[in-house]
Amino acid sequence: MATHRVLVVEDDEAVRMMLHEGLQRDGFEVVVASNVRDALRLIATETFDVLLSDLHMPRAGDGFTLVSAMRHTHPDALTVVLSGYPALDEAMSAILAQADEIFAKPIRIGELKELIRTRLARPHTIKRVKPESVASILEREVETTIQNWLDIVDQDAELTVIPLSRIERTGHLPKLLLDLVVRLRLDSGLAAPISMAARDHGAMRLKQGYTATMVVEESRILQVSIFSTLQRNLCGVDFSRLLLDVVTIADEVDSQLKQAMISYVPPMALNSQTARLAG
Repeated sequence: MATHRVLVVEDDEAVRMMLHEGLQRDGFEVVVASNVRDALRLIATETFDVLLSDLHMPRAGDGFTLVSAMRHTHPDALTVVLSGYPALDEAMSAILAQADEIFAKPIRIGELKELIRTRLARPHTIKRVKPESVASILEREVETTIQNWLDIVDQDAELTVIPLSRIERTGHLPKLLLDLVVRLRLDSGLAAPISMAARDHGAMRLKQGYTATMVVEESRILQVSIFSTLQRNLCGVDFSRLLLDVVTIADEVDSQLKQAMISYVPPMALNSQTARLAG
């Protein structure tokens, strides 16, 4: 029977050596790393059947960075997160749902070895969650995001001073979110398209009596609602692009706000600004 290779990632030297010696005595081939950087290098250059990673090294969630890397590089490997904090908040629980197992500290080496052997003997029991892109999540959750946005807006005394129906209140919001999805799916390096829906939305808000400050506040609430949607879907998100996508979301919402505000700029000032840019 082939020897299973185990990557142990733990910044506590005593725990790291205990795991190394205990697993090695049981017939596993063990490779150890004390930090995320070294572990990522090993994951990229070597093959492993099992990942054992501390959750905090030293930052919270470091272990999941490695779980995500292992998922992409060695999709059939068993991933086990070692955590000294069994009572995790909802967000962290969602993140940990990506790991195959969560093993609570203090570590009982006998139980850990039994867990690994049992899961490796029955690979069909290992979870395989296909990561979903941020664009796909936001496209699927358009209505939920709009409802969340509307719930927040309805509690804002500044915005509700102008009575509007649901359709009038949400305005071009569905189109704005779909423009965001298109932006997220663009190949890197391509110029971002201008959102005409954002420009139309600004013109409509001006007619409805919104001030520029109210339009800015709506835009801020939109970002909050978008990130709330991602938070609720954190367990299935593709973490390999998450940071880049978050930056893109912020940039696109700001760009849409800029387009919406064109209606609030006096024509003479707009022509003057255009002339300066042309010169």
